[in-house]
Amino acid sequence: MLTQLAAEAIHVRDNPYTEGFAADPYPRHAVLRDAGPVLFLEALGVYGVARHAETLAVLNDHAAFISGAGAGLHNLGREKAWRPPSVLLEADPPLHDETRGVFNRVLSPPVMRRLRAAFEAEANALVDELCERGSFDGITDVAVRYPLKVVGDAVGVPVEGRGCLLPYGNMLFNSFGPDNAVFRASVQQGQQVAAEIFKQCSRDMLAPDSIGAMFYAAADEGRLQPQLAPQLVRSFLSAGFDTTLSGLGHALYAFATHPEQWRLYCDNAALRARAFDEVIRWETPAQFFFRTTALEVELAGVRIPADEKVMMLLGSANRDPRRWDRPGAFDITRSSIGHVAFGSGLHNCVGQMLARMEADLIFAAFARRVEAFELDGAPVRRPNNTLRVFQKLPLRLRVM
Repeated sequence: MLTQLAAEAIHVRDNPYTEGFAADPYPRHAVLRDAGPVLFLEALGVYGVARHAETLAVLNDHAAFISGAGAGLHNLGREKAWRPPSVLLEADPPLHDETRGVFNRVLSPPVMRRLRAAFEAEANALVDELCERGSFDGITDVAVRYPLKVVGDAVGVPVEGRGCLLPYGNMLFNSFGPDNAVFRASVQQGQQVAAEIFKQCSRDMLAPDSIGAMFYAAADEGRLQPQLAPQLVRSFLSAGFDTTLSGLGHALYAFATHPEQWRLYCDNAALRARAFDEVIRWETPAQFFFRTTALEVELAGVRIPADEKVMMLLGSANRDPRRWDRPGAFDITRSSIGHVAFGSGLHNCVGQMLARMEADLIFAAFARRVEAFELDGAPVRRPNNTLRVFQKLPLRLRVM
């Protein structure tokens, strides 16, 4: 209900897509949170929320804050998209209900149990190899290699050409932001491999009894529109791969820079289930996502007109001191329940169980053999309009 006393949003000049902001966002997050509950980012011409409570409110009200106009900066209701919108991430009911229902069935508990044994065997083999080597790149050798192998096998795409997911996913997540130099550079690489990704996700390229084949089977059974099956295969691969890559990379970095937390992880099995959630609260993979107001709404006493973009600064919300004690500290003993790294509400991440399983298994394998992770050089971040992600993470292991 709108009131006559609704306030105006606080105007700020910050542009979260600048290189300086991205390099160290947390001081600016604090300024934006303190500025007010609802902001207007003049540089982008959009509304924004940086606090946890308002971010959660936007995520949980899918009727007022819709996804169908795009999860990125551009309003797909006003402008033509250069790419097909995601039929899961950028869809509202009833289309979202159709695709989400198929996803939930594909990733059912029996399917997850079947996948777990293969994921665990790959994790153990990879960690054994890395322990023999002693030093490695945490991104290339773990955060990319492990999910590319296990998720690629699970979806059933051919081994040859899986590396195309790297430039393709990088392009997609960059497309949620502005048409800047970072986006244009990623398009040059991503468009070169797009045809190969589309080919790999076609029905005849997928392994029988794979997750990818299950999407096509759902179409055969009438539970999914036939044209949506290849799109869901692509969405599964692209959306889940890059965010998991970011999460695994930051987990390695967190344990390398907080050796006491790694000892806690190794010595207290009860803490392991919450560790990955603390990682992605502390360093949130997808820093921004957008919703669009379906009507004129009031949020935290602030009036937002209809058909306006609302930027959710997820990384800021996950370090809001109004919600978290010592939010800048990485602490696996804390309960991170309520973080928004996986979203919330209707559009909460459908693949979060898969991401958690990957993290649990790879770090359980490390815990059996590794006394400590140590940085073996300076980490390098990869520019991206949406993701906070490393390009390189040189590490060495102190093996038990």
